[in-house]
Amino acid sequence: MKSPRLASFLAVLAFGLSAFADPIPVSHQVGGFAIGCQAYSFNRFTLFEAIEKTEQTGSKVIEFYPGQPLSPDRRNVKWDHNASDELIQEVLTKLQKHGIRGVNYGVVGIPNDEAGARKVFDFAKKLGLYGITTESTESLDVAEKLAKEFDLRVCIHEHAKRMKKDAAGQMVEDTSYKVWNPAYVAELVKNRDKRIGACADIGHWQTSGIRAIDGLKMLQGRVLSLHMKDRAALGPGQHDAIFGTGIADIGGVLAELKTQGFNGNISIEYEFNWDNSVPDIAQCIGFVRGWASKAQ
Repeated sequence: MKSPRLASFLAVLAFGLSAFADPIPVSHQVGGFAIGCQAYSFNRFTLFEAIEKTEQTGSKVIEFYPGQPLSPDRRNVKWDHNASDELIQEVLTKLQKHGIRGVNYGVVGIPNDEAGARKVFDFAKKLGLYGITTESTESLDVAEKLAKEFDLRVCIHEHAKRMKKDAAGQMVEDTSYKVWNPAYVAELVKNRDKRIGACADIGHWQTSGIRAIDGLKMLQGRVLSLHMKDRAALGPGQHDAIFGTGIADIGGVLAELKTQGFNGNISIEYEFNWDNSVPDIAQCIGFVRGWASKAQ
């Protein structure tokens, strides 16, 4: 006979795992997309507050990141793949209370050993996530094996192109960092299982001088998730902007995703107005909702 505590955990766990074959159901979509918040948008707050703020934006999904403090009364407890089953239950309960679904986790390192990597995948599976976001390209053999076993997507994230000073003191590209380039990521994953692809961070692309739609086309069929951002201009030094006010052509991005048959998660990682970003993100969600109503 199950204990009441175990029965409660199993019931909440079912919320996370429900409809896993169709990992992000229509009930958690806006305008035909599973679009919500990357919890890093609220990194000055705790995870529980990030879930609450995600609900306030009008979105229904969240992407976790490792190391966020758990709650205002337990800031010493960090949320990551080392969480106990009891802590996972608490977070699932919090998600359910606010009608939010966890969909992704990252950017997180995936160890290049199966035992270490399995810990990350097991955590994601218990939460009923769609994918894991990483830049651990050296671990792709292990990640691919576990992606098949757990039926989870491995989404390779791209930060912006890195620069360094050469011997003459001139700024040049740091060629040791390659995943900023969507063409490189496309080549990296082309012969791997379809669960291995890209987390297209279109904001970092814009910092690197790559237009969002161009990057998506380079990754045709391999875009598994997005960190969606608008910017005022290409190049470094630009902060995030409300969708539709910058150069990203968010409407064109959404149309391209539809053309590609994209069905993954879109995370708004809004790295501006840190202390009061909910109104801005809500307008971004509203843009997607409005675009979808016009596109029908």
